[in-house]
Amino acid sequence: MQQFTTMLETIDGYVWGIPMIVLIMGTGILLTTRTGFLQFRKLGKALKYMVHNEEGGEGEVSSFAALTTALAATVGTGNIVGVATAIGTGGPGALFWMEVAACFGMATKYAEGLLAVKYRVVDENGRTLGGPFYYIERGLGAKWKWLAKLFAFFGAAAGILGIGTITQVNSITSAVGRVFDPDGKHIAFSIGSHSYTWTTTIAAIVVTALVALVVIGGIQRISTVASFIVPAMMVLYVAAAVAILIYNYAAIPAAVVAIVKSAFGVDAMAGGALGAMIVAMQKGVARGIFSNESGLGSAPIAAAAAQTNEPVRQGLVSMTGTFLDTIVICTMTGLAIVLTGSDKVGLEGVDVTIRAFGEGLPWSHTAGAILLMVCLSVFAFTTTLGWDYYGERCLEYFTGKNMKAVKCYRYLYILAVLIGPFLTLEFVWTFADIFNGLMAFPNLVGLLGLSGVVVAETRSYFKRLEAGEVDEGEKFRKKKVLPELNQPAMEVIEPVEE
Repeated sequence: MQQFTTMLETIDGYVWGIPMIVLIMGTGILLTTRTGFLQFRKLGKALKYMVHNEEGGEGEVSSFAALTTALAATVGTGNIVGVATAIGTGGPGALFWMEVAACFGMATKYAEGLLAVKYRVVDENGRTLGGPFYYIERGLGAKWKWLAKLFAFFGAAAGILGIGTITQVNSITSAVGRVFDPDGKHIAFSIGSHSYTWTTTIAAIVVTALVALVVIGGIQRISTVASFIVPAMMVLYVAAAVAILIYNYAAIPAAVVAIVKSAFGVDAMAGGALGAMIVAMQKGVARGIFSNESGLGSAPIAAAAAQTNEPVRQGLVSMTGTFLDTIVICTMTGLAIVLTGSDKVGLEGVDVTIRAFGEGLPWSHTAGAILLMVCLSVFAFTTTLGWDYYGERCLEYFTGKNMKAVKCYRYLYILAVLIGPFLTLEFVWTFADIFNGLMAFPNLVGLLGLSGVVVAETRSYFKRLEAGEVDEGEKFRKKKVLPELNQPAMEVIEPVEE
């Protein structure tokens, strides 16, 4: 097993090497400059659109529901365990590079949401389908369908073997075990040299049963659950993190200095500064992508189902996901870890964040552990739900809408949730990282090839908005127009005369 883990780490090093980092950061920088730093200029409008759904838009769920479905799959272990892992392996500076990647990643997520709506399709059953596989095939042309298929394959694999199942449930059961059986005394069974407690076993069964109850209901049930749970838990988690920062406000300046110095390898031995900086950048960007999924290509699958007729509007809503996930939540987590010194006591994974929440406020360590366990469990659970939807859509495209294969995938997905807690932490995260990188590559190629479309759509929307041709109010009247060759039918939105 150790040899296999070592092999995976070697593959992970190649997948997340300098070329991938350059591609991810370069795509974000290119889209940022070509859209005129839109993610900063229009953030206020994006946050407004996030909570004001478009009336009369076509799609399966509201824009807010589409966002919370994406957030359900985004806000998860990456925000709690992923940040701790990045800081543990790349130093505090990894948090800095997570933030930098997120700033440019907002432009990437904007482009993904925009293209998802522009190139989406409606099948014979009335379902709205979209995502990288559709905007690669329909935007770049049929000759690029192989690239769309490649994305779909890696996306389905990432859902069932990495980011969607194993990492999430593994983190849930680990957190539950730290609270109810911290010493691991109550053994249920053993496999080789590894023993598993009753806490882990029971938690795995409960989570699997809950996942099965929801995912069988499809996008409507997933979005309904996500729309209720995700905002509530984000508020609770951020409130606790803010309380930690306020209580330890005197330590914040030193923590910020440590993060920046580590990001550029300032404290490294002579000659090792560049190497330390590269490691911090590599771990920060990789874990940042795991957390906010900008450039990964997953979020546009949910964005395509949004009830809207304006691709740009949904693009703006989509980019708020990266802002909330990384700029807000990951920053809170990282600062809490660094200012409490939890990254320097020899812990790993969720234990690092549990210590930060236990030591950060004048409450018992158990109280902090329980709070974090609840937040982590809910975040990871909703991530599992969202990634089932992503994985099914990817497999549906890859197999040419073979619904028997999709149904089989759904049950295998549930089975993967069940076995996730019984795999090692190091193996789990390395495996997930590899599939994330393989999934991101074809999507980033598609985004680069369609960057001109993103720019044109952006200019058109804001030009019409300034001319008063786009009504941001509640009432719209739709008029169908003939689609251009090889383009989906578009909507002309006209204000309703009072």
